[in-house]
Amino acid sequence: MQAQDIHITDWMRILVGEVPTTFYIELLIRAIFVYLVLMVSMRSMGKRMSSQLSRNELAALVSLAATVGIPMMAPDRGIMPAVVIAFVLIATERIIAKRAFQNENFENYSQGKVGALVSDGVINMKELKRVSLSHERVLAQMRSEGLLQLGEVSRFYMEASGSFTLMRNPKQTPGLSILPPWDDPLRDCFVEHPEKKVCMQCGFPQKGNGHPYHNCPNCGNEKWVTAVEEVNNS
Repeated sequence: MQAQDIHITDWMRILVGEVPTTFYIELLIRAIFVYLVLMVSMRSMGKRMSSQLSRNELAALVSLAATVGIPMMAPDRGIMPAVVIAFVLIATERIIAKRAFQNENFENYSQGKVGALVSDGVINMKELKRVSLSHERVLAQMRSEGLLQLGEVSRFYMEASGSFTLMRNPKQTPGLSILPPWDDPLRDCFVEHPEKKVCMQCGFPQKGNGHPYHNCPNCGNEKWVTAVEEVNNS
């Protein structure tokens, strides 16, 4: 289409396009066929395609969506290329899944692996760096789980799919507050534990006796704060 063929008042071109009316009948047939291809493909890839996706499954789903979009809208493109690409995607996904089932190292490489972001009330800063997750993002996620301080956490995992799993500490211990420092009204639910100091950044506990740490062994931070616990648990 040339520039001189474009007019802002050409409503038929804007709304209908430059395809013959009969194409809309063909479009109905294409839409039904592409829908069936999608349903068969997703069913063949397994139930996880309708749940939380791994990186490989997400890549397959995006590729499949990009593939079926072209024959839906372009009258000069056939449907068979989309079917061939869908078949290739299904075969590739099944091969990867079978290989991952047989080889744990390949599974970790292709699917990712579970990482412990918090262990026994201490944030694993190296793991945060490995998964490219910010410190504040972890705190926000834990607050969304109803947590107030790190002593409530036994394990906080990031699954291979990118979701989070919380394992609460059955016996809460004093830990680092994860509430925003400006939220004083809510912080009134805490009582300080004067005998325990923790790293201000990761919650690593200070030595109880002897020579105290100057820098946190876990993250290198120099600031220490008093650990807190909920009033009803004191």
